[in-house]
Amino acid sequence: MVVLNKIYTKTGDNGTTALGSGERRPKYDLRIDAYGTVDETNAIVGMARLHTASVVPDIDAVLNRIQNDLFDLGADLATPETDQDLGYEPLRITDGQVSAIEDAIDTLNADLSPLRSFVLPGGSAASAHLHLARTVSRRAERLMVELADRETINQAGIRYMNRLSDYFFVASRYLNNKGEEDVLWVPGKNR
Repeated sequence: MVVLNKIYTKTGDNGTTALGSGERRPKYDLRIDAYGTVDETNAIVGMARLHTASVVPDIDAVLNRIQNDLFDLGADLATPETDQDLGYEPLRITDGQVSAIEDAIDTLNADLSPLRSFVLPGGSAASAHLHLARTVSRRAERLMVELADRETINQAGIRYMNRLSDYFFVASRYLNNKGEEDVLWVPGKNR
């Protein structure tokens, strides 16, 4: 259980932050950037949910699950893999969480017609927010891949972020009247 009695601790005033292992790292550290970008993705999902809760409850329920998964992923990234005893079992993203995202993609995609053009971010408010979540989640994935080149990280977390951006894309199309109201790219339109 998490208990937060005091929000500010002043321990980060020197430009460092603590990882789940107790190790302190600079706030610009790649690991911090990766889980900070995962958190940014989560905040955008919260914005999208302002527009999905009453419109498409099934998608809103998946977005709720995703928000919890993103907190799990943040905890995963905030706790480096180590052989030392941390005194607790670190939270890690699982293959089951990856499979759940794949199932959610397949469910929504079954009702969509194939794309004949790239889709521009837009359409409904919920769709536009999910396109933003898609782009930020891809940035988080890129940071995680770079981190994996330098340190050991949970590969299921990278797979999760890769599938998540796909989910955001498919859900954004679904929220645009199952793709009928997608804003399509017209190559060279303004030449």
